[in-house]
Amino acid sequence: MADEDHERPAPSDLAEEAGRSFAGMSLDDVKDHAFWETQPVGQLKPELDKSGPEGPIDDPMTVDEVKKEGYHLPPSFEWCTCDVTDKKVNDEVFELLDNNYVEDDDAMFRFQYSREFLKWVLQPPGYVKDWHLGVRVVGTGKLVAFITGVPAKLSVKGKKLDLAEINFLCIHKKLRSKRLAPMLIREITRRINLSGIWQAAYTAGVVLPKPIGTARYWHRSLNVKKLVEIGFTHLHSRMTMSQTIKFFRLDKKPATPGIRPMEDKDVPAVTALLNNYLKKFAVAPVFDEEETRHHLSMRDGVVYSYVVEDPDKPGKITDFVSFYSLPSTVIQSSGGHSTLRAAYSYYNVAGKADLTRLMEDALILARQKDFDVFNCLDLMDNAQFLKDLKFGIGDGNLQYYLYNWRLHNKLGPGDIGLVLT
Repeated sequence: MADEDHERPAPSDLAEEAGRSFAGMSLDDVKDHAFWETQPVGQLKPELDKSGPEGPIDDPMTVDEVKKEGYHLPPSFEWCTCDVTDKKVNDEVFELLDNNYVEDDDAMFRFQYSREFLKWVLQPPGYVKDWHLGVRVVGTGKLVAFITGVPAKLSVKGKKLDLAEINFLCIHKKLRSKRLAPMLIREITRRINLSGIWQAAYTAGVVLPKPIGTARYWHRSLNVKKLVEIGFTHLHSRMTMSQTIKFFRLDKKPATPGIRPMEDKDVPAVTALLNNYLKKFAVAPVFDEEETRHHLSMRDGVVYSYVVEDPDKPGKITDFVSFYSLPSTVIQSSGGHSTLRAAYSYYNVAGKADLTRLMEDALILARQKDFDVFNCLDLMDNAQFLKDLKFGIGDGNLQYYLYNWRLHNKLGPGDIGLVLT
């Protein structure tokens, strides 16, 4: 285990961008608090924050009261629904995100969402095609903006909510002065309201009105040499490359007896294990078996899930660990590398095993899959293992938000059990 006082190589701040739903935060109109002050969200200014019990902020509405026609766009643009099952549309979305989505501050890395990843994130059970919203240029049909919502079940302080998770707000770099972002947010809200859904969850890397909680990303180097060569991290002034590699070295195989890849037969046990664990958090998803099968079944190149089967009781699942893949393009390529392969901690349950030992196995499994770095939020019980497993703290925060739901007090990261991909 690491000495807590050991000075670790400092990672870059790319991973603070990871998981941002309102990404591309150079979108000044998203950060415009004047827009958010018109929305049913917690307000930063006390005089604007409506008092009331925890729960919905807006007065109840019916679907009949929701505007039936789409909001007006500037004359040269038109709304479209993006059918990600259509290869041509999927390619257009992929290209828009690939060229215009989140970069790190130094423009060295850009997220590289795969087509398979987009299908996984955007097509959960019960997904609504109309919630995959785009803006096209009239005449050419070019896709220049995108935002999505997907249905989810969330427990908020014991209350079960059917809501939407908002993600992938992306606008072409050349159009970021057109104030399209507020229009996208209003239109996706209207479409979601037409389905009788009145709440939403989202994250952002900046402070908007008003976070319900804040988390921090931590990074664990797996392929030190490559991370240094591409500028993701650097050698400490008092450490050589060989010393740094030795410092981060992992065992070749997991040590937990009975750990193996998750199979379809494990879905009922994993669902029960996960829900039983997540219910202790103030904000957390609620999974049924169909959702567990979709979100957590092994998909090579997308999501990796492992269970621990009790060696003394065949068929009994005691622990669970998972991570998903979100690579980045190396924009300023060096050392012959074009891609940074990053694994992100997803949902983990230590029922019988020690959590730190279980997560060390996750690092080993990620390294076996040729990932270069393992990123993790300090949510849930994750703070227990971060320092012992030689994670380095990131520079930025990830803010969590609820739309049209009031909480009186801000949550600590250990109260949040939700990971938005």
